[in-house]
Amino acid sequence: MVQTNTVKKGGDLDGSVIRVKENGRAIAMSSDCNPRYCYIDPKGGAAAAVMESGRNVAMTGARPLAITDCLNYGNPENPEVMWQFAQGCEGIKEACLKLNTPVTGGNVSLYNETNGISVFPTPTIAMVGVNDSQERVLPSAFQSEGNTILLIGETEKEFGGSIYLKELFGVTGGKLPDIDYDRELALWELVIEANRNGLLEAAKDLNVGGLAIAAAKMAAVGGLGAKIEVDLGEEVNIFSESFSRALLEVKEENIQGVAEMAKERGLKCVVAGRVGGDVLRINDVAIEMGHLKEIYFTTFKRIIEQDI
Repeated sequence: MVQTNTVKKGGDLDGSVIRVKENGRAIAMSSDCNPRYCYIDPKGGAAAAVMESGRNVAMTGARPLAITDCLNYGNPENPEVMWQFAQGCEGIKEACLKLNTPVTGGNVSLYNETNGISVFPTPTIAMVGVNDSQERVLPSAFQSEGNTILLIGETEKEFGGSIYLKELFGVTGGKLPDIDYDRELALWELVIEANRNGLLEAAKDLNVGGLAIAAAKMAAVGGLGAKIEVDLGEEVNIFSESFSRALLEVKEENIQGVAEMAKERGLKCVVAGRVGGDVLRINDVAIEMGHLKEIYFTTFKRIIEQDI
């Protein structure tokens, strides 16, 4: 909390937002990095961290403007670690140039290792952006029964570095999902402009865990279930982590307007489902809201307190 100016606090999903009372604007911030991505592809993973932190800011309706970073790596005296570090810097440089988000500063933390084993490369990116109106800060959780859910972006069978592989098979490997900076910028522009025009009720990007986990987060925090039916090729792709995607909640009368804006920007837009009910159902996978909220809101506390 920042005095009485916090509009969207930590825990409300995606970027956090504070208002600037003097000029009616709002500042959005997000910090992000996926070490699994950076382990399998140090350059691409660092670029993906810039994309993800920027996407989180855009989901609040703010325009991403600049980053700072905290580059956490192992022992640079090991050639492979120094290579990871150099590749990470190149990835950040490339992404920031393509996404028009200059680096304003940062720091480096090296020699992060235990018993000679280095941590995964973790170039954490903090993105800041500005929303022209503090009255149009976009939430990232389901808002109202009966609203329509739109899926924006292309879903491929991309599981490199995914939580799906890690949790079900104990594997951190594979090929990083495809990076397309033009598509990423188009997604940011769509959400920012649609929100400015009053067409959106909520927006949540898809990242770790794909569509299934994004929808689950929106449901848990919003306290509303949903029914989502969408053809992604294979059923497992509800967990795909393809980049540059989002779930948008809209009122029925605004579906066409958002769809046209997406088409103008070369983005795929499909009606994925509807908000409401006491169950979250995604194709043939379902969970009751009570169980979902219990998992989401109590698991961390239970793990932390297990040895107390």
